[in-house]
Amino acid sequence: MSQSATYDVVLLVEQPLSVQDAAQVRSLHQDVEEPVRYHVLLPVDDAAARVESAMGSIAASEVLASPALVMDSEDVQAVQRELLEQARTDCTGCVDKLARTGANVTGEVVSAEPIEALSAKVAEVGAAEAIILTRKHVVAEFFHVDWTSRARRKLGVPILHLLEHENFDEQSEHYGGEGVTGL
Repeated sequence: MSQSATYDVVLLVEQPLSVQDAAQVRSLHQDVEEPVRYHVLLPVDDAAARVESAMGSIAASEVLASPALVMDSEDVQAVQRELLEQARTDCTGCVDKLARTGANVTGEVVSAEPIEALSAKVAEVGAAEAIILTRKHVVAEFFHVDWTSRARRKLGVPILHLLEHENFDEQSEHYGGEGVTGL
């Protein structure tokens, strides 16, 4: 249970919430007696990894990188600044959508590894539960290396995995009723 008089819920989101996502999250806690406070975490992409991935894609298609495609550290830093600004905008959008549902909510962009950031925030606020909102990641989920599987191994609170931009009925069709589980 949370350390304060609130029921703290940490949300780790992979991409911006839709209005439907925010309403669904909020609906999960309608019957909680204590005031509910949400803490949204949105990881920022790593520019160097993104550039490396793009270069790998080019190499994989057997096209050699031309000098124009090679980025120096200033270019990578510029991309990182753009990614950080976009993540901040997306996080603010998530907070705003939850706030419009009547939620007490804070948000932050995190550059740490997502499950480490989630674990730290759960400990910091004494969260009662965590919710992870992602796209479908079939291969990662199969091998149990997705965020939800990793969080379930690491955290001592119930974890709920929701698919972003799908309602509860659509998610039930994909996962056969996946939901809150204890450790």
